[in-house]
Amino acid sequence: MEPIIAIVLALIGYALGSAKLINQGNEALVERLGRYHRKLKPGLNFIVPLLDQIVMEDTTREQVLDIKPQNVITKDGVYLEVDAVVYWRITEIEKSFYAIDDLQQGLTNLTTTTLREIIAQNSLEDTNMSRADMDRTILDQLNPITSDWGVTIIRLDIQRITPPETVRKSMEEERAAEIKKRALISTAEGERQAAVKKAEGTKSSLEIISQAIRSHPESKDLLRYLVAQDYVQASQKLSESNNAKIVFVDPANSTDMFQELIAESVNKDDDIKTSGNGNGAN
Repeated sequence: MEPIIAIVLALIGYALGSAKLINQGNEALVERLGRYHRKLKPGLNFIVPLLDQIVMEDTTREQVLDIKPQNVITKDGVYLEVDAVVYWRITEIEKSFYAIDDLQQGLTNLTTTTLREIIAQNSLEDTNMSRADMDRTILDQLNPITSDWGVTIIRLDIQRITPPETVRKSMEEERAAEIKKRALISTAEGERQAAVKKAEGTKSSLEIISQAIRSHPESKDLLRYLVAQDYVQASQKLSESNNAKIVFVDPANSTDMFQELIAESVNKDDDIKTSGNGNGAN
């Protein structure tokens, strides 16, 4: 009876020793007599006790590697402090175990070196403006190397680029000057457009007045009255200011001037009309 019990216990121990449970999202490597034998997938797996040994179990999920701040010098000689984050995944677990001794340290050193090389090829301005382009360039240089380690770099994000204090102040002053410049240009453009609109309005008004006078000569007296009224209103506005000097113009003494302006306007329209008729005749 005792031999049977011993055999049963041996079989139970063998079953327990050969059964290996691999969690979802993980894979494991099995060596037989010191050499790579096979890879275990998630779920229940069986190995041969004493002959087989699980030497590694790791995740195939996406992982995050934080690159600590690094001192980097740009193409134009500015020292920067740069830190980044690398998102990566093991795609071939056997390579990640046998091709490199310390995978995490290898990824950190490779990313840091590549990051320094890429930034050294760009000026400070390019570094700030083309961060996304640098991320893609670094990614393109990392993946051909990490593929030999059974790893794929999914994404690299440069989190922060910190220039020295003096450089930051200079950049802030430059941005402030640029904003002020754009504001002045915008104001000047607005004033120019307003002046153009005002000139166009004045031109249209003169054309309407000229046409009215030409069609109705009796409206000259009305025009003189309107001009005189404008002078009175302007004088009233000037008198409201404490430091304004008031200059009164007597419309009665300005009759000759108004008549001359009216005559010039009418003559100009007549010349234009005559010229147009002459061209039509030809």
